[in-house]
Amino acid sequence: MASEPNFSAAGIDLAMPVGPITPTPSTHDLKPHSYLVLGAHIIVFPEDGIHGFNFTRTSIYPFLDLMPSPRLVSWNPCLEPFRFNDTEVLQRLSCMAIKGKMFLVANLGTKQPCLGSDPGCPQDGRYQFNTNVAFSDNGTLVGRYRKHNLYFEEAFDSPADVDLTTFDTPFAGKFGMFTCFDILFFDPAVRLLRDFEVKHIAYPTAWMNQLPLLAAIEIQKAFATAFGVTVLAANIHHPTLGMTGSGIHTPLKSFWYHNMDDPEGHLIIARVATNPQGLVGTENTTSEMDPSHRKFLKVLSGDPYCEKDAQEVRCDEAAKWNLNAPPTFHSEMMYDNFTLVPVWGKEGHLQVCSNSLCCHLLFERPALSKELYALGVFDGLHTVHGTYYVQACALVKCGGAGFETCGQEISEAEGLFDFHLWGNFSTLYVFPLFLTSGMTLDTPDQLGWESDHYFLRKRGLSSGLVTAALYGRLYERN
Repeated sequence: MASEPNFSAAGIDLAMPVGPITPTPSTHDLKPHSYLVLGAHIIVFPEDGIHGFNFTRTSIYPFLDLMPSPRLVSWNPCLEPFRFNDTEVLQRLSCMAIKGKMFLVANLGTKQPCLGSDPGCPQDGRYQFNTNVAFSDNGTLVGRYRKHNLYFEEAFDSPADVDLTTFDTPFAGKFGMFTCFDILFFDPAVRLLRDFEVKHIAYPTAWMNQLPLLAAIEIQKAFATAFGVTVLAANIHHPTLGMTGSGIHTPLKSFWYHNMDDPEGHLIIARVATNPQGLVGTENTTSEMDPSHRKFLKVLSGDPYCEKDAQEVRCDEAAKWNLNAPPTFHSEMMYDNFTLVPVWGKEGHLQVCSNSLCCHLLFERPALSKELYALGVFDGLHTVHGTYYVQACALVKCGGAGFETCGQEISEAEGLFDFHLWGNFSTLYVFPLFLTSGMTLDTPDQLGWESDHYFLRKRGLSSGLVTAALYGRLYERN
């Protein structure tokens, strides 16, 4: 049997200096040559990896390159260094691509002069953009993406029109690009995948981890799984700021790095399929499935679930699970007011609702631990560090024995579960978040829609569960 076509990719969890980041406006300090990997087809560098961050609009200006549009100009900065002024960083990146004989994606600050007749032109007469660039293996500039969803970045402007940027490669077809916070929004991330035949995403980011639902590797993996694409994610490595977590993610497998203790960064190299195999679907939902899934389907339909053994047929009505329903309570998670119920006992069916969203958990536990777990729901507008509408069903380990600790940031756990998690989401865009002890990614056994509910199924965890969540985004209600 012929092997599936694949390509080799590299991403960097790039270490940043501890303390204030005050580089000098010189490209002589740009030394990523040591990261060029023999045999890799493409390499991705992090957001802010060249110029750093915490700039004002004025202080970053010396670091900005002039950025011509590759749609309008065919240009090889390494071979034509004098064609445009103020393009030193672009020239170095282009030469790196040639030297490494690979496609290269990097992030830098760029500038674009504007006229007073332009109603959007800033008072200083120029636009400043947080920009990703892509170079082919011969050094030609083949893609430019200007970040649309800025995250408290006063040094930069958001472009008037959303860049929907793709570039073609001979080894894996079409790639798309976006940056960091963009991953949570429809434009450009979802529109790029919906309107173009993109199977791979180059994703520079400078992401501050926030457990339990939005750690860097957690959302990277969830995006790859939800859309059936490969995500090449390169994050800044700055543990004192909570920044770490890079990965090469396919829907079925991930190669990642997350380390909050070591100040050194890490190079990730992986060989992945040119046409990634998806996970989302309702395959194997027949009567020959495992008993837990048949039970889930019965609970979902409202019918009694019956088991037959050598002696008798035993039926459990779904309502019986709720005769001694645990108490609901509220706790802050991700700065949002979640409604939760504790997960007690070795097995059960739990439900918790908020507004129009009801979340369900059908679970069995091979052994009880002393840890407190809870099933939580949130259906509302998130308003801290960004404004966007979220529907979320989350099974989380709490930080302690008290209800008020549910939603706290923890990364170690012992509790094992076999479970189905599902909800009646009002959106098609649901991201499966799945994290186990030690910041370890896991993959669901099955995802998909069943009777207007989106579900996640998993049996046989290899380590304790930290988070299993379905994170829905209602983009039209932002």
